[in-house]
Amino acid sequence: MARYTGPKDRLSRREGFDLFGKGGKLTRLNVSPGVHGPKGQISRKTQYGTQLREKQKVKRLYGVLEKQFKGYMNKAFRARATTPDVLFSLLETRLDNVVYRLGFGETRPQARQFVSHRHVLVNGEKINIPSYQVKVGDTISLSAKAMNTPSVKKLLEKKPENLPSWLKRKAAVGQIARLPKRDDVIEPINEQDIIEFYSR
Repeated sequence: MARYTGPKDRLSRREGFDLFGKGGKLTRLNVSPGVHGPKGQISRKTQYGTQLREKQKVKRLYGVLEKQFKGYMNKAFRARATTPDVLFSLLETRLDNVVYRLGFGETRPQARQFVSHRHVLVNGEKINIPSYQVKVGDTISLSAKAMNTPSVKKLLEKKPENLPSWLKRKAAVGQIARLPKRDDVIEPINEQDIIEFYSR
């Protein structure tokens, strides 16, 4: 499956937001990428441009490709519940995101790598599909090999910061307590721009 393998700083600079949790390591966040530097920011922003940037930001934040993201949007539009709640429930319950939210990985790309390398177990079964949708009551844990890794050991010693209320965690085991909603997402996202982009 195709995925972006270029410099991640470039994507964060384009969206003006730290997409990959690099914190202090991220440089020149307020300058757009490209040879023209700050000059490239002078162009007038249109409503379409603002909506497009918001959509791209969320796609890149969760590491989802356009076809997948459009699929999530179609499911959200068809559902009886509110569109933002369904959309973010689908995005948040992706296995790679759950591993990240539980604090088993420092960033989403690292969490995705753990899943791809078969270091994550769902209800005791190894799952290597990052987009796997976890369900309420599912138990998520790490393999013995992953827990013996020094970087993972250090992560597990820390108490998880900002653990969402829809998740429970005890040591190296997490559980889905309930389905997440839009209000559970802490990142600054304007979901209305995304809905309007796909409604046109």
